[in-house]
This record gives sequence, structure tokens and C-alpha cells, in this order.
Amino acid sequence: MKSDPQALLKNNDKLIHSDSLKVKSHAQRPQEDWVLHTLMIEGYDVPFRFKRQGKYRTLRGAWVNLTYYPTQEMVAGIPVEIMKVVRVKRT
Repeated sequence: MKSDPQALLKNNDKLIHSDSLKVKSHAQRPQEDWVLHTLMIEGYDVPFRFKRQGKYRTLRGAWVNLTYYPTQEMVAGIPVEIMKVVRVKRT
């Protein structure tokens, strides 16, 4: 099933959609039954994170379209801003 970013944006006003972002680094690590993916994007100092059932081919150096929303995560008692990805697509 293909997801339409415009339909997602229409249903949730906090979502942000960005086209043609270049991935600097892509880390994948197991977390319980899921794999946590962390992307660093050129021009951004904030990690983009999403969970999937399995590992993916690395996205390092790839151009992607992302739909995401900002959130905070507590790390050692300090709030850190992250971007929670709801849709990732290679361009």
C-alpha cells in the first residue's frame, strides 16, 4: 500500500514533509522485537528516528523524502529534540 504524504499532512497539522534530503549517516540497532533506525541528514543537527520490523539496506548517501514530526526524548535526564519519522521514501 502506497502512502500519500499530502493525505497524511491533511490529517495531522503537526507533520512536516521534506523532499530531497541527503542522508549523512544511517544507524540500525535492535530494540526488543524492532530495529531502531537513526538518520542524520545534511544541514540538520537533529536525529531522525523510526522503527521497523527488520533491517534495511543502508541509506547512507541516499536522497530521501521524509514525513516527520518533532518530539523530545529524555537522555540522562536532559530533554533532547528528535524527529519521529512516519514515512521515508528513497528518491
